[in-house]
Amino acid sequence: MAREIRLGLGVLITSLGVLLVRFLVPRPIGMADNGDGWRLLCQLGASQPDRPSEKFVRFAYGAAPECKSAYISSQSWLDKIASELGKLLGSSSVLNLLVLGVLCCVLLALGITAIVLGLRLSTRNRIIATALLLLVVADSAFFGYVASVLSEGAAFVGIVLLCGGLLLMNRTGAWRYAGAVVTVLGALIGINAKTQTLLLIPLVVLALLFVRPPGVRGVARWALPLAVLVVAGTGTALTQSSGDPANAEYREANMYHVVFDAIVDGQHDSSADLAALGLPPEFAKYSGTTWWSAHPAHSDPLYPQYRDKISRRNVAHYYLTHPLRTVEIMHKAAQEVLTARVPNLGSFGEHAGQPPLAKEYRVPVLSGLTGLLAPLGLFFLLPLWIVVLWLGIRAFRRRSGRRDLGVVTVMLLLFAVAQFLASGLAEGIEGVKHQQLTLFPTLLAAVFAALSLLPRKAPEEVPATSDEAAQEVAVQPAA
Repeated sequence: MAREIRLGLGVLITSLGVLLVRFLVPRPIGMADNGDGWRLLCQLGASQPDRPSEKFVRFAYGAAPECKSAYISSQSWLDKIASELGKLLGSSSVLNLLVLGVLCCVLLALGITAIVLGLRLSTRNRIIATALLLLVVADSAFFGYVASVLSEGAAFVGIVLLCGGLLLMNRTGAWRYAGAVVTVLGALIGINAKTQTLLLIPLVVLALLFVRPPGVRGVARWALPLAVLVVAGTGTALTQSSGDPANAEYREANMYHVVFDAIVDGQHDSSADLAALGLPPEFAKYSGTTWWSAHPAHSDPLYPQYRDKISRRNVAHYYLTHPLRTVEIMHKAAQEVLTARVPNLGSFGEHAGQPPLAKEYRVPVLSGLTGLLAPLGLFFLLPLWIVVLWLGIRAFRRRSGRRDLGVVTVMLLLFAVAQFLASGLAEGIEGVKHQQLTLFPTLLAAVFAALSLLPRKAPEEVPATSDEAAQEVAVQPAA
């Protein structure tokens, strides 16, 4: 136990140090606001009307006129904690993104530490695992969200913590209970980060059902996962009932973007596509518009007659009856997944001496590679998923002894595929940004799949408190 604690402290300190240097040196980096930041800033009283949106990151937000937002995201929890910490540190800002970034770095370092401690690998291979995990977490495509007013940062933090918690729960002794706490924290943050991350709910349930520490049977096996499920489920239900559940107010806007950006894109037979959707041919002039454009389709006098056509059911019917066009849309979505870097958001502050929309490339390894492969779209993404799935199933098989890694790998991969379909077929715009929640779990799953190929450390001893062990002692004859 002492050796494991020393290892954990070493991983925590190293990971946190690397992430803080990556965040702050030679100058802080973050992710600019694409215009959605007001939804979270309103809840803090910091939605400044003059805030820069895409060109630069504003690292400090002062008090602003009151506004209302029913948007639900666990990012608001991180923002509130950062706000209170900032006040304790003497910051005059309502929200200081430097404080938020440090907080997220701490949580990510804790998640990486939990993962490494949950891996039944040699010390050398755990060091390799730490390096691989840092390559994903610190990649330039994702890391800027630790200091942003957007909700992707909470999703990344929650997913890393969730993976660490699940792996620790597959260990014995006190590690199981530590893993349960980390799993609850990761599930609450990850599941409630965005509407799309609600897709994690059934996958987390399944993952908890497969938690099985060596030698633990009966009530001892099931009690803790069920307790985690109850706490995380109750917390999620309360969170989603506190505002606009699953952010339903944006459903029509999302379908509008699917229709007038993804399907009626001006590059195919717009008249035929509009007819298939039950929309009038004159709506072709709205191709490429967004819900918030100066003259969108919903400002047209004819729109109320066709409003029921801007629906998920109608779009789903179009996809089912136009399989080739659907594959084309999915291929474009796959290209957006692999592109990784959001083109319209800057990484630096207003006074960093960088041009508008400048991006940082401090850790470009994985996103740089996928960016080179982006033109291949589905021709690369599908084979990658198949290989990772095969390795995950291989690890899951009982005789491989890597069941825990297999569960986490498959959970991440299934979430990535579900997110890919949701963003690619049901959102329409900002595909690269939305698909970062596909690429991040895909890369994490690939890391876990690779780690499952490393030699396994000797199994832990069966705890003396397990039901099975107790039964064996009871039936032993007296000496």
